[in-house]
Amino acid sequence: IGDCKLPPLPYASDALEPHIDKETLLLHHDKHHAAYVNGFNGAMKKLEEARASGDYSLIKHWSREFAFHGSGHVLHSLYWANMSAKGGEPKEELLEALRKSFGSLDQFKKQFVAATNSVEASGWGVLAYEPYMGHLVILQAEKHQDLTVWGVCPLLVCDVWEHAYYLKYQNRRADYVDSFMKIINWEEVAKRYTKVKGLVGYR
Repeated sequence: IGDCKLPPLPYASDALEPHIDKETLLLHHDKHHAAYVNGFNGAMKKLEEARASGDYSLIKHWSREFAFHGSGHVLHSLYWANMSAKGGEPKEELLEALRKSFGSLDQFKKQFVAATNSVEASGWGVLAYEPYMGHLVILQAEKHQDLTVWGVCPLLVCDVWEHAYYLKYQNRRADYVDSFMKIINWEEVAKRYTKVKGLVGYR
């Protein structure tokens, strides 16, 4: 298995100003996300060594490291891609799916904002496709390697670890989340939805 790589930002580091400042974006991507990538690669190597040697005495530790850093890498990769300076609104199939699952676009936004703002400590707000029922769900992730619904496909994520907003917003998480809602890349979210909407849960 090859090493995982830190994906480049899909826009200039100042592209999301004034909603997310350049200094926070670079610190978040170049330091925090990079640390997840390095930790993920390190855990993969240790698990590979364990398989080669047959020594699984530290399997609990390295399995947890694999889950923690791997989840951090995946969620951050989604986070960068689901933001865009142009913002906009969901359209067509995605808009209809949001209406079907939440009653209206406005009700989705209110629930997503409320859920994201009320994540305890550090974590994520997540919009995901749930293939068993074939609808969209809003989830909270605290420790992002735990408390998941197995099988869901994340479509949109908002990072509410303090490093995502503290330089600009200090402890005003709600202000940050309100700004995040203005820069969602709905075209990217729609592409993800198109890829997964036909999936059916295991029977």
